[in-house]
Amino acid sequence: MWHHYGPGWGPGWWVIGGFLWVAFWVVVVVLIVSLVRGRHHHAHGEDGAGSSDAIRVLEDRYARGEITREEFLERRAVLRGGVPPTPPSPPPETPTDPTPTEEL
Repeated sequence: MWHHYGPGWGPGWWVIGGFLWVAFWVVVVVLIVSLVRGRHHHAHGEDGAGSSDAIRVLEDRYARGEITREEFLERRAVLRGGVPPTPPSPPPETPTDPTPTEEL
C-alpha cells in the first residue's frame, strides 16, 4: 500500500518543520531581548563609552593645569559613580607653652 503525500513531502517532514518553527521563535525572542537590553544600556550610559570620554577630558584639563588635583579626584570619583574623596585633614597642631623654661 503506497500513500501519496504530495510533491516532495514524505512521512517525517512534520518533525523537521516543527523544529524549524521552534527555532524561528527562539531567534525572534533573542532578537527582541537583545534590542531591549541594548537600548536600556545606551539610554543610561552603562556601556562605559560616555564616562570614559568624560574622564579623558578631565585628565586633559588636569594635565593642562586648568583644575587642581583635588578637583580632578573629586570629579573623577563622581564620573565613576563613587563617593568623592574627603580632603585630607590638616596636621594636628602641637601645643606650645608660652612661657619659656629656664634651665637651672
